[in-house]
Order: sequence, then structure tokens, then C-alpha cells
Amino acid sequence: MPVLQARGVRLGYDKRAVLDGIDLDIEAGTVTTLVGANGCGKSTLLKAFGRLLDPSAGTILLDGEPLRKSRSRAVARRLAILPQSPVAPAGTSVRDLVMRGRNPHQSWARPWTPADDAVVTRVLADTGLAQVADRAVTELSGGQRQRAWIALVLAQEAPTLLLDEPTTYLDLAHQLEVLRLVRRTNRQAGTTVVMVLHDLGLAARYSDRLVALGEGGVLADGKPAEVLRPELLLRAFGLRARVVPDPVTGTPLVLPEEDESAAEAREQNPE
Repeated sequence: MPVLQARGVRLGYDKRAVLDGIDLDIEAGTVTTLVGANGCGKSTLLKAFGRLLDPSAGTILLDGEPLRKSRSRAVARRLAILPQSPVAPAGTSVRDLVMRGRNPHQSWARPWTPADDAVVTRVLADTGLAQVADRAVTELSGGQRQRAWIALVLAQEAPTLLLDEPTTYLDLAHQLEVLRLVRRTNRQAGTTVVMVLHDLGLAARYSDRLVALGEGGVLADGKPAEVLRPELLLRAFGLRARVVPDPVTGTPLVLPEEDESAAEAREQNPE
């Protein structure tokens, strides 16, 4: 059974639709990445899945139930979201930030426990933040801050993670570390992951499925090799490119066909 479902969903801002009539299922235990040009609705759809944006039409379902009718704490135990550019309150340490991921599991009948401490300690180690755990989040580099926010959602231990550009501010080595961590969490814990990524090569390498958005809807949906085709890249991104197997993983690798001078010439003399 799908974990998340969009049925006839219309999403937008100020009465302007970005996506209209979206029907999409997110299967349990998979890594799904939303791709597409800037402004196509990737983050908008992720916000709707995370209950940060209400559809103007249609329904979002979580585990078969209307998302809007579920209680916030119950949703937070089943769904964790990392939005774009989150901001921590001044003076918050990395450890304090990560500890907030345990809030959905707390209640008057269940205070903080040694098990919560163990989760926080493990997540800090997994994200490479143990050595800076007592520093203020605002004192960290951009890459460390991003990893701190990822640690927060991992500490939540929700069976479904929504990650909006989780590799923002990270150099390539740390991008790979984060995506390996996401993939490991998926494989070892069976966590369902929905991500937004801009790097198509990394999206193909670390995803079971790609959903390409554009023109107000879904342009393509399937395995990376089924989605990343030259005709789709031209339609979704206006990019003339070849798709070849990655020599390391065999997953699709996108190679732009034009150098800068050829692209400028085509723009000056369109067909």
C-alpha cells in the first residue's frame, strides 16, 4: 500500500496554480526523488506531502487517511520533513537541535528516557557532528548546519522522510556522505524517502524512482533509466543532452551536448 498519495491535487500560491490535477503514489520503503526545472513545483509538492501547504483541490493521504484530518503529533511520528533553509533560534546548540527530533515521542506519560539519549548520540555520530555537538548551530559552516538539520529529522525516527534539497551548501564529498546516509537509512530501517534534488546524476544514483515535474503536472515517472531520456531533458529543462551509463554505478549520467559557444549560437539563431 502506498504511504503517501496525491489524488487530483491542485497546488499554488496567491490563486496561481503551480501543479494541477496531480495523481501520485509513494510506495513504502522506496527512495523517490522529485526533479525538474526551477519553479516546476518540486518543493511545492513536498510541502503538501508534509502538511505545510494545503491543496486548493484534491486530497493528500498518509497511510490511506486524509492527511489534514490527522493530529499533528501523530503525523510527526509518521512523517518528518526538512524544508529549504530552516533557521535555528539563536544560541541553540547542535545537540539541542537534534534533541527536538524526539519531541513527537514525548508526553506527560513518557518523559525523556535513556533511549532518547541513545538515538541522539547515534544520529550525531552518523552525521559526523559528534565533535561539534555542543557548539551553537549559528557558529557552524553552511555544510555543518545542513547536516545538523538532517540529524534532527533522522532523530525523529519517522518511517517517512521528506527532504527538500538536503545537499544544499555541501561540497561534493559531503553531498555523497549525506546521500549515502539517506540510502543506508532507507535500506536498514525500511524508511520511505521523498527528496528534491537538482543534481540529476546523484538523483539517479541514489533513487529507486524519479518523478519529473513540469508544465503543471507529472512529465515522467519511473526508474531513473526510464525517466532520464534526451527527449525528457529537452522538454523539462530545455537541455540538449546525451544520457550514458555512469561508469561506476551504471545509472544514467547526463552529458550536455553543447558547449558554451554552441549554446550561444543556437540562442541567437533559434530553429
